[in-house]
Amino acid sequence: MRNILSSALLATVSLTAFSAHADDKVTLNWALWDWAATAYYQPLIDAFEAKHPNVKITYTDLGSADYSTMAMTQLAGGSGDLDIVTIKDAPGYANMVNAKTLLPLNDDIEDTGIDKAAYGGLIDELTVEDKVYALPFRSDIWITYYNKDLFDAAGVEYPTNDMTLAQFDEKARKLASGFGANKVYGALFHTWRSAVEMPCIVDGKHTLIDGSYEFLKPCYDRVLALQEEGVVPSYASLKTSNTHYSGPFYNGTVAMMPMGSWFVATQIKKVQSGESLSKNWGIAAFAHPEGVAAGSTAAVVTALSVNANSAHKKEALDFVNFVSGPEGAAVVAGTGTLPALKTDAVLSTITSTEGFPQDETSLNALKSTKAYLELPVSPKSADIEVVLNRAHDAIMTNNISVEDGLKQMDQDVQAILKK
Repeated sequence: MRNILSSALLATVSLTAFSAHADDKVTLNWALWDWAATAYYQPLIDAFEAKHPNVKITYTDLGSADYSTMAMTQLAGGSGDLDIVTIKDAPGYANMVNAKTLLPLNDDIEDTGIDKAAYGGLIDELTVEDKVYALPFRSDIWITYYNKDLFDAAGVEYPTNDMTLAQFDEKARKLASGFGANKVYGALFHTWRSAVEMPCIVDGKHTLIDGSYEFLKPCYDRVLALQEEGVVPSYASLKTSNTHYSGPFYNGTVAMMPMGSWFVATQIKKVQSGESLSKNWGIAAFAHPEGVAAGSTAAVVTALSVNANSAHKKEALDFVNFVSGPEGAAVVAGTGTLPALKTDAVLSTITSTEGFPQDETSLNALKSTKAYLELPVSPKSADIEVVLNRAHDAIMTNNISVEDGLKQMDQDVQAILKK
């Protein structure tokens, strides 16, 4: 009887100790977007939790369309509900910094010995008045996705890594065919402003915060011409139907699509699950203007920040450092996605991922020669973004001419820069 009681007492003590240990586990809430469509979120969480068993990572999916606005709303008023905040774009980042909702990371960078040079200047791009509020963990570039079956059916040669804009347009016109349910578009330009404007910044002569936008005219003229010819889906139809760019590509109704390298991992995953019918696909470098070096492209930085009002700043910093560091980079690369830390080993990991297209063009498409940020970080970039988006929508829906739309950009942005 005594042994039975002793065993029961030990079991009770053990259970109590286990409960206390469980109660000590810290739970962090990660603000992100497109959970279901993003291949690396769960692997990053699994890898971190394996190394930090005292921390549990949960997430809040705020959606991609209005992510930065939704995140700012969540952070407003000093709420500590979110611990880790994903930074999607420069305007959203600038707004959060201006509102003092993000924790400065300078001391942590110094204490942990993070090598800023290893990020190729990306940390400098995220520096605002000598303070760093985010560490990059992804740095995507724009590339061209294409459906090989549609090229084969039309007898058109595949894209190369030295494809000019004129060659892209020529191929798109040859690839467009059919009507109604049988319509195949030569290409698709998503409703994002960047899908139209990016080719005009890869010569390195202009940025989108300069306050002068006449240099964008060739880009708008080009896409509007393709739209009017029925070679690409109209901006208005995509906007009205709220069509995600992935749908038409999955369905095999578009032959080419300029898009970020982040879509590589998603396309691989959807092919494997059977959700993408475009199983015979490839990628090529971003089409470049005549006279601009092949491999020139636009870059997008995705970073992680810590909520200044988080109750678990130390653990949140551990997560940010892990995801943005070498271990996180290896996890991200393993899903076919480009991390911010790029090495030959990382690129080899991505291109050897099961499902990555193995033709020579695709294997070399991610080796950009020069990348430019879509929108530089500036305290005024959020206000500038609003102006540019408004004018973009008006131009693409033919509510205003290209010339008048660009003049409106000039006028409104210059007014912001003078404040």
